[in-house]
Amino acid sequence: MTVVLEQIFNGFQLGFVYALIALGYTMVYGIIRLINFAHGDVFMVGAFLGVFGYTSWRLPFPLAILVSMVMCAVLGVTIERAAYRPLRYAPRIAALISAIGVSLFLEYFCSLKFVFGPNYRVVDRPFAVTSFRVAGANVSNIQVIVAVVVVVLLALLQYMLFHTKIGKAMRAVSQDHDAARLMGINVDNVISATFAIGSALAAAGGVLYAVAYPQIWPFLGIMPGLKAFTAAVLGGIGIVPGAFLGALIMGQVDVLSAAFISSQFRDAVGFSILILVLLVRPTGLLGSRQPEKV
Repeated sequence: MTVVLEQIFNGFQLGFVYALIALGYTMVYGIIRLINFAHGDVFMVGAFLGVFGYTSWRLPFPLAILVSMVMCAVLGVTIERAAYRPLRYAPRIAALISAIGVSLFLEYFCSLKFVFGPNYRVVDRPFAVTSFRVAGANVSNIQVIVAVVVVVLLALLQYMLFHTKIGKAMRAVSQDHDAARLMGINVDNVISATFAIGSALAAAGGVLYAVAYPQIWPFLGIMPGLKAFTAAVLGGIGIVPGAFLGALIMGQVDVLSAAFISSQFRDAVGFSILILVLLVRPTGLLGSRQPEKV
């Protein structure tokens, strides 16, 4: 029982990181109906920048996370303006292909030796790992930090969405671009803000992921990005609570499958659950035919 409980805690740790990535997917889809396949690579860039922040630049760990979030927010806005905005009124497949192109560009550009380099890097943690016992199971300080940071960021996101002017504008744009324009909302700025916030959250997730699983490389974002996208679809893409719920489920499925079935089957188990859920509820667990989107 203790082993099961420890694996559940590990699943929550992974699920919390997935949640930060999934929120970016679901926010962008909710606003412009685009699956931003480059989002996982922004997560990778955030991991590198955060690690450089507290190792090479000697920043305090919280400041390293903040710097990574700001730089990735700028990256997200740049991607939106350079690769997606010119295609906003083109057929949807064009933007989708552009997203795949941006993803590949980031992965191979970051693999160049003068950028991050192609090799795996073992990450030094910014603090010593300690653990304590909860109901007989070991819980590490990293798991606590991941949970606290993610909960704080989610609370700030919820407050921003429902209690600020930009949040109300984002919800209006998600409903109808033309109506939002008629109401005086600058739709272009709102979309840029959505990319900035989603990219910043992915960067925070990247730093936490690098600390929890201390190895990074330029293709780091592929599988966590796919899992987070799966989580967003599982919970109901375009719905913030759905992305969080789907991420927690995917985290548990990943960890419990690897621990008690086989690490080689964990991806198959996760994607199989996604297919089964969509067969029963095509809009995801929390989706409906007319959901309130971001």
